[in-house]
Amino acid sequence: MGLSENVTQHFRSSELPFLRQASDWLERAQTEYRPILTDFLNARERYLLTTLVNRQPEIHIQTDGGYLHAEMQRALLFPEYFTPKRSDFELALLEINYPVKFATLEHRQVLGSLMGSGIERNVLGDIITDGTRWQLITKQEIAPYLQQMVTEMGRTKVKLERRTFTELLHVHDDFQSVHTTLPSLRIDVVIATLFRISRAVAKDLVTRGKVRLNWFTYDKPDYELALHDLVSVRGFGRIKLNENDGFSKKGKIKAEFDVIKNK
Repeated sequence: MGLSENVTQHFRSSELPFLRQASDWLERAQTEYRPILTDFLNARERYLLTTLVNRQPEIHIQTDGGYLHAEMQRALLFPEYFTPKRSDFELALLEINYPVKFATLEHRQVLGSLMGSGIERNVLGDIITDGTRWQLITKQEIAPYLQQMVTEMGRTKVKLERRTFTELLHVHDDFQSVHTTLPSLRIDVVIATLFRISRAVAKDLVTRGKVRLNWFTYDKPDYELALHDLVSVRGFGRIKLNENDGFSKKGKIKAEFDVIKNK
């Protein structure tokens, strides 16, 4: 099938490698006439994949990350005859057993220790917590490896234990919907507007590596956000671009964001 220029011109050049991979998944689902399960994808990647799938009416898409509104989800591409079940997404839930009375964990410690085991980010789903207990969602086939390899987080001894999804921690959706107008969708402009800080401070946060775009550190303040991009700003919170509603009468961009501000 391949990617046509008509498709690629609408996306960033940095997204072309993912689009090629997504196109390969879609072609396999078509030619082999069977379901194809992807890695964990962020919201922007799921949007890109869905855009391609929508151009092929004989293939459908469904996603699952273990719970409603999970940030990282696996996608299943399947022909008309197939009816997906939860088990088809091959998800595993692990809980981090650690000495709660004597230690505390932070998200960066948990993710750092998991990545330090030699895995790629796309085999991991969400890492969730209720403030004390911590759980992570991963591919079924990688769970035994993580249980064997990850025995410490920071200086804390841990043990990863399998759980069923009936034992999943209750996840609070703390995002607040914000409608605003902006002169542009530059990453520094969006951060300054939504966290009510100066443009100079926002630009400094980006250039000093304090900002992550779709889970990867990004240091270019003039980067233009696109639909479903997720921006994490250390010390401030997270932003997701949901809608771009065109322009106001004064020529500003009208947009809707989900925002979580650090407490």
